[in-house]
Amino acid sequence: MESARASLALRACLVWSLQLLAPGTAEVTCSSCPWPAAVRSGDAFQQLDTGPGPVMTLGKSVNRAEFRRTALAFESTGARDWNSKVAEQTREEVSSWSLGDQSTALTSRRKRGAAAPDTAAQLTARRDPNLGDPETTSDERSRSHGLLLDGHRVSADGRWSRDDGRVTTSKLDDARLSSSTFALAGDSAHNHAVVYWTGHNSTVILILTKLYDFHLGSVTESSLWRSTDYGSTYERMNDKVGVKTVLSYLYVCPTNNRKIMVLTDPEFESSVLISSDEGASYQKYRLNFYVLSLLFHPSQEDWALAYSHDQKLYSSFDFGRKWQLVHERVTPNRFYWSVSGLDREDDLVHMEAYTADGQCQYMTCKAQACSDSSRTFPFPGYIEPNSLVVQDDYIVIQVTMAGRAFYYVSYQRETFARIRIPKYSLPKDMHILSTDQGQVFAAVQEWNQNDTYNLYISDPRGVYFTLALENVKTTRGLGGNSMIDLYEVEGIKGMLIANRKVENQVKTYITYNKGRDWRLLQAPSSDLEGNEIYCVLPFCSLHLQLQMSENPYLSGSITSKNSVPGVIVATGNIGSELSYSNVGMFVSSDAGNNWRQIFDEEHNVWFLDKGGALLAVKQPTVPTRHLWISFDEGRQWTRHSFSAMPLFVDGVLVEPGMDNQILTFFGHLSDRSEWQLIKIDYKSLFTKRCTEGDFQTWHLHNQGEPCVMGQKQIYMKRRPGVYCMLGKDSSRILSAEPCICRAHDFECDYGYERRGDGNCLPAFWFNPSTVSRSCSHGQNYLNSTGYRKVAANNCTKGVKEMYTPRKQQCPNRPPRGLHLATRDNKLTANLGSNVTFLVQLEEGDSLRTNIQLDFGDGTAVSYSNLSWTEEGIRHVYRSAGIFRVTALAENSLGFDSTSLYLHVTCPVEHVQLLAPFVVIKNKEVNLTAVVWPSHSRTVTYFWWLGNSTEPVITLEGSISYVFATEGMNTVTVQVSSANSILQDTKTIAVQEFFKSLLLSFSPNLDEANPDIPEWRQDVGRVIKKALLQIADIPSEQLLVAVFPGIPTAAELFLLPSKNQSDTRKKNEEDLEQISEILVSALNQNLVEFELKPGSRVIVYITQLTLAPLVDSIPRHSSSAMLMLLSVVFLGLAVFLIYKFKRKIPWINIYAEVNHEKEQEMIGTVGQNDATTPKITLSEFSSPKELMEKELDVRVKRGIINTCESTREIPNCTSV
Repeated sequence: MESARASLALRACLVWSLQLLAPGTAEVTCSSCPWPAAVRSGDAFQQLDTGPGPVMTLGKSVNRAEFRRTALAFESTGARDWNSKVAEQTREEVSSWSLGDQSTALTSRRKRGAAAPDTAAQLTARRDPNLGDPETTSDERSRSHGLLLDGHRVSADGRWSRDDGRVTTSKLDDARLSSSTFALAGDSAHNHAVVYWTGHNSTVILILTKLYDFHLGSVTESSLWRSTDYGSTYERMNDKVGVKTVLSYLYVCPTNNRKIMVLTDPEFESSVLISSDEGASYQKYRLNFYVLSLLFHPSQEDWALAYSHDQKLYSSFDFGRKWQLVHERVTPNRFYWSVSGLDREDDLVHMEAYTADGQCQYMTCKAQACSDSSRTFPFPGYIEPNSLVVQDDYIVIQVTMAGRAFYYVSYQRETFARIRIPKYSLPKDMHILSTDQGQVFAAVQEWNQNDTYNLYISDPRGVYFTLALENVKTTRGLGGNSMIDLYEVEGIKGMLIANRKVENQVKTYITYNKGRDWRLLQAPSSDLEGNEIYCVLPFCSLHLQLQMSENPYLSGSITSKNSVPGVIVATGNIGSELSYSNVGMFVSSDAGNNWRQIFDEEHNVWFLDKGGALLAVKQPTVPTRHLWISFDEGRQWTRHSFSAMPLFVDGVLVEPGMDNQILTFFGHLSDRSEWQLIKIDYKSLFTKRCTEGDFQTWHLHNQGEPCVMGQKQIYMKRRPGVYCMLGKDSSRILSAEPCICRAHDFECDYGYERRGDGNCLPAFWFNPSTVSRSCSHGQNYLNSTGYRKVAANNCTKGVKEMYTPRKQQCPNRPPRGLHLATRDNKLTANLGSNVTFLVQLEEGDSLRTNIQLDFGDGTAVSYSNLSWTEEGIRHVYRSAGIFRVTALAENSLGFDSTSLYLHVTCPVEHVQLLAPFVVIKNKEVNLTAVVWPSHSRTVTYFWWLGNSTEPVITLEGSISYVFATEGMNTVTVQVSSANSILQDTKTIAVQEFFKSLLLSFSPNLDEANPDIPEWRQDVGRVIKKALLQIADIPSEQLLVAVFPGIPTAAELFLLPSKNQSDTRKKNEEDLEQISEILVSALNQNLVEFELKPGSRVIVYITQLTLAPLVDSIPRHSSSAMLMLLSVVFLGLAVFLIYKFKRKIPWINIYAEVNHEKEQEMIGTVGQNDATTPKITLSEFSSPKELMEKELDVRVKRGIINTCESTREIPNCTSV
């Protein structure tokens, strides 16, 4: 019997998960949605073996314009959330589903404008045929009500007493509930049912039952039931919709509950039935497409969008009677109605759609006239599929460039700006959790995370994000569903509860200021029997399960309500970490400061009478006929019977917005019984209506601190134990008095991190002195103090002025950080097409900086200031080739320039240039380009050395080169393979001589190493800064190169002084002295730096002796001479083999080039096609000449490598 009951629970959850899932990639989640969303992790969702017996789905209508906070859930791959799931046909819900590409996608639960659900919140339960007709024993009954514990009962003070299991002090022991039961006669074979309540102030309930044939894989029968008396009686409506009509889904208009739309099953016919009298009568209209989902307009009751099975979007403006095509190739669930107050037209539709070549774009158009001329593209360029989120003031999209995800946001429909997350977060997954209270709350999975996410919170514009909490746990549920363990408490602004992973233990934390400060939960002081609990922070605390039920009519593991702020009921455990065994039910009446245990087993708990009472029912794994009600926030409970026979409770409809005291229980007696609908009127439990004397004040606080989110809040709540009936708006804020601003009212600004002393200091990668380029001389800007006020915090005065950004005058400064790129971030363009160049400046006065752009084909343009180039600079190339495009930014204080080399073919995925940081003048150096992925076909390499305007072209990934002049030289390599081109650039210092030291680091640096070039550059700068602090050395004489890979290592270069009056001997002595100072400091572990708060990295020296001098004077050793002779003999052997290769049968002969099919390979690079020669295939050497040249190069390279290999101590001049 117990195994059968476990099977029942498992199947119920599996079927419910199945109904929420749908094909597609990841969706976005937010706190503004009624239920958490399912998550798919596999490539396909296999068909469930549900076995025989009926399945029941129950629900209520959802008003899409409403906002309801709940647990913050998200989807990572392949599933859509509850609010976006609409009308998936039954045959798709229970058969195996093929999911789309599992790309990283931006997801969000929609608050408004997303695809509406079936206007019925749905739940499923599974009947187990092995259970038979249940007979509840006396022992089972004692367990089912959840109060008895080893023969004990509750006493007057809420503790257990040894009596008959009742609350002895209750005044309602003899009170009876008024109930009525209705069975859906004739539908016992139907295995799927959905319950709809039509809306506020309505007495109508609709039930749609269906028979799904698992052998045929389709629905074969359906019945529609209607009640007009809150569910006391039901009428079968099959004759009103057509006796043989098979129905699939029913929708209630969110803005007019009298209007109902019912879809037929497309296996039989594609039609829609429309009612304007709450389902009393219907009119049928034929459809020429198969509806997958519907989205009603948030304010216009007759407007709706329908998404079809062939990815077409349709619109209707007469409540489904007539439909017109809006657009084709639309991404599922990525279409939104306009947002009032932000979009100009009410019928504007935001959508994500594919182009003919498979690219994805964000577009808008009017639903009534969406033509090519009326479509607009707010974001220039293509976006990642399944990434568009339109929510409140924000529009968020994702773009992938060079394998890395970048996110962009539009605030109040302004131009898109790149979202700034701390530099080395490197997100591989991101989800928008909420956009309320004037900011964006996001969950980001960073490059080094697998089963946890970091929480980030933005500034009001949604651009700059700061860390709120690290390593928040995710829960993997049935069928691959996942949810982040984060819960937003209803009724208390800024209050969140999260489960965080700390040293392989999951602990529950709470915050009262939107993530600025977190603390553990204090465990109850005593258990149910009154025994004292010894639980000392931080070693022991209370931990809560934060999962919301996928079934909207079961309460989930935690619940709260706006109308009763401060009351939280949750499943949890006491100990050192979160556990899912030996759990109990806990309640807090003062917003999480103190907790009490109310049950020792899991229960579903709901709020009754606008939150004035609590209803508890045991988990639906066993049948029950009892419920428990408390009027004093869980201190005392009374047991009541709601059914003559034990019932498997599949769901409870609690107070569906009506001004009455009615519950509806849905369930079944056995697998062979009909659906049982029990209406319960609990009005008899009240003695009167509440008056003013029945209320008391309650002060919100955080461990005695009365200022929460910058204000003192006093609420009115009903006195515990008073059995009076609440009216509307019974719980409200009595007063809210602003507090004086203190440090905990401010969080760290972008680029700053909180240290151990509580102060916010710049992160190692952030330069706080950077001024926006939009700041023009004579204007003012706000200079951050490192802090910003917590959003929605209402504090005043105090330290506000100290922490608020200070207004300062924009300095007059030269341009720095000039960037040049094409709009699509590619280095190729089709001949004759428009190429748009984007010029960006990190620092400088954009209004007083002249911009010049030379396209490399003999034409150039000039602009008086940078503002003229915001939309990009367009140019059309009339000839093929490689063009050096140069941008120059110049003002009275200086200039900056940058270049790119534009090809006429396609980009490549990745190339990395391996080159030494310091080389010896007039000494040959090896440069290597590594390409990912490696191609089997020939790859062409273009080498731009120094300031040359013509490249050196090779067919190998390495080249030898001699730098003849001292100074800094730039080397750029471009790799071309088929239609793929990419480049990498390195700067090399050329010197007469230098010294070098190899460095290593403490192991904690490896944990923070993402192994990308930007990180190595920033860490090298920090190491150099640490070295300069322990030795008085000119900064230009030190260079630090961090090597790729793990473990992290680096090379320190000591360069000679630039003072030309010093002799070489003097410079060598100076380098020797500097080397001794640094080696001594490194050997004593005096060089260290702080990577992040609490993590200090020690720099060690790898070599045990002083660094030798590296210069251009040849020094030979016996071993070097032997190696040289070996290489010479090897070269002679290869030469002989080559000369006599035709006589050796196993030597392959290279094919001759067909010179009759010569083609031009590369065009001009420069300003004049007439003066700059082109390189053609005829200018390349023949295979024979190439072989001879290759031999010579290999011999030379062998000599060079031999000389370099004689160095016993690593002081390499190459990386």
